[in-house]
Order: sequence, then C-alpha cells, then structure tokens
Amino acid sequence: MASNVTSRPSTALDLTGSKYRDIPFEEKERLFAEVKADMRFEDVLYGCYECGICTAACPSARFYHFSPRIIAQAVAREDEDLVYTLMNDSIWDCSQCFSCDRCPRHNSPGGLITVMREVAVRNGLQTARDALEGYGRIIYKVMSTGTQVSPDMLQADAFPDWGKHVTEIAENLDIWRRALPPETLHTTETGWEIDDKTIIELYLIWHMTGVMDMIKDIDEGLFMILQDVMEERLEEAGYDETFD
Repeated sequence: MASNVTSRPSTALDLTGSKYRDIPFEEKERLFAEVKADMRFEDVLYGCYECGICTAACPSARFYHFSPRIIAQAVAREDEDLVYTLMNDSIWDCSQCFSCDRCPRHNSPGGLITVMREVAVRNGLQTARDALEGYGRIIYKVMSTGTQVSPDMLQADAFPDWGKHVTEIAENLDIWRRALPPETLHTTETGWEIDDKTIIELYLIWHMTGVMDMIKDIDEGLFMILQDVMEERLEEAGYDETFD
C-alpha cells in the first residue's frame, strides 16, 4: 500500500497507552494477534537491539514525532496497549521508503508497519479511514485510466502537503504539459497511455485478491463507483464478470 504524509499538526506521541484506555484490552489483544499471525511477521521482526539506526535513517522521523525503533520495540515486547496506540497515531506517518531496512538485526520496521496498516484497514479503525480518505481520487484514477497520479490532480486542496508551488502548477497546468516531452502532453487527465488489456488484468487481480472487499469496508461510496467502472470495462471487453 502507498504512504500518507498528511498536513496535520505534529504532536508528541503518547507512549503510555492512556489515550485509548477506553478500548477493551481484549480488542487490542485481538488486533495484535492478527498482526503476529501474518505470514510476513517472522520475516520483518527478529528482535530489536534498540540501536536506533532505523530512526536515524528514517526521513519521516525528521518531520514527525515518528520512530520506527519505538514501533519495533513495542511489537517485540508485545506491549498491546502501545501497539494499539501506534496503529492509530503513528504508522500512518511512515513514508514506506524502507530506509529502515539497514537494521543490523535484519528487522524491517517498514515491513512491520505494512502489516500493521493492513490490519488497521481490515478492521476499519477510524484512523485508517481518515488516513486513506485522500487516496480515493488516486484509486479511482488508477482503476479508470491505469495511471496513478495524473497532472489534473495537482491541486492545492487535494495535496496541501506538496507545498505552495502546487497552486502555481495547477493554475498553469496546460502550459506545463505542453512544455514536457511525453507523448501524452496534450492531456492533463492521464499521465501516460495504458493498454486496455493491462487495465482489465488489474481489475481482475483486485477482485480476486480481495482488494475490492477492503475498499468496500473503508469507503462504500468509492467501492460502488469503482464497481461500475470495472463492470463496464469488463463488459466492453467481453467478460461476463460482476463484482457483487
């Protein structure tokens, strides 16, 4: 799954677990068990030396109260209260660059965060919904055109964390596109042309691997839009497939 660097204020992380004291411990325990049950878990966490190399290498740690070391420690110590706090307030600050993979113990805090994010999404945590809200346009663009971010998405209201220059780019987008060399410079709606066969294959992969079910759990409105787009494309291609 892609990163979500938001424009929310950077506040100190509560390491005591008191912020979510009202959440039943059994629920925290259940979510942590789901993280540990993931088949990737044993390959991303072997034991933390607490050396801090992962945090020193982490770009997100420079801008947020974020520490991959704290996440690895909390999971290694099986601190369910803190893990739950991190799943809500910290894992979404990771940029998923995997710079932390230089760990001398061969841990992968980035890989661990990937697992934790997926558990948060599957279980519909509100913070997961909030973090993924901005990606609705990106997901729709992928499924409708085959490209992830198109030029017409460079709008200040959609990506405020991209800086003040995004406003200038948006206002002069047609000029910028004519100045760029790609063959599709005539359009701002797509980044490049994608073969229909590739898009059809993407649709089928998302359906068969449960991605569409995850989207439905997070944003049913987006799911319905994607469902219409996908079924129309498949029908045009001669497939008899529905996504109920």
